[in-house]
Amino acid sequence: MAVDPASRAGSMRGRVIRGGDTPVSNGNIANIITILRILLAPVFVWMLLADGGDDGALRWTAAALFVLAIATDSVDGILARRRNLITDLGKLLDPIADKVLIGGALIALSLLGELWWWVTALILLRELGITVYRMIALRDRVIPASRGGKLKTIAQSIAISLFLFPFDRVLGDWVLWVDYAAMAVAVVLTITSGVDYLLKAWRSREPRR
Repeated sequence: MAVDPASRAGSMRGRVIRGGDTPVSNGNIANIITILRILLAPVFVWMLLADGGDDGALRWTAAALFVLAIATDSVDGILARRRNLITDLGKLLDPIADKVLIGGALIALSLLGELWWWVTALILLRELGITVYRMIALRDRVIPASRGGKLKTIAQSIAISLFLFPFDRVLGDWVLWVDYAAMAVAVVLTITSGVDYLLKAWRSREPRR
């Protein structure tokens, strides 16, 4: 789907909610939802750490808030596609919002001693590396999230959600094995999608004159 010139110029004029083919505002509803997802990240992290790892009301509320925030990723994407509200700003902010939310969750879980730091470091290294690559590529084009990258985000979201909800304290320690398996899948997809990005970047290089 083509991006209209107004959105490329960073204009706040244009359509905000309604569909159509006229210029789109960078302040459209899809981008607003994406920004709200970014703002929810510190609130969720504070609630998780304030509970100190206990399975009280704050822990369950923080877990529910994470699921709610990560679910808006589908909402803003559907709105953008169905109402033709796709902008370069939205393509850039959407993966950043996921990284802020997921990165905050991983760091908080590691601080609580519930997730190995090497898992958090590995995932964050991949995410930060690809984000820097996207920023550098902005000189030529905006690189949206790939299919593998989106699948990776889904796997990470599921694994983190399982770690956040203290189901093991309700159902038993066997739940922990489900959590570990889900996180292992997320780690594998994180690595493979990162390698895929690098390979595509290498193949798309143009010889400099």
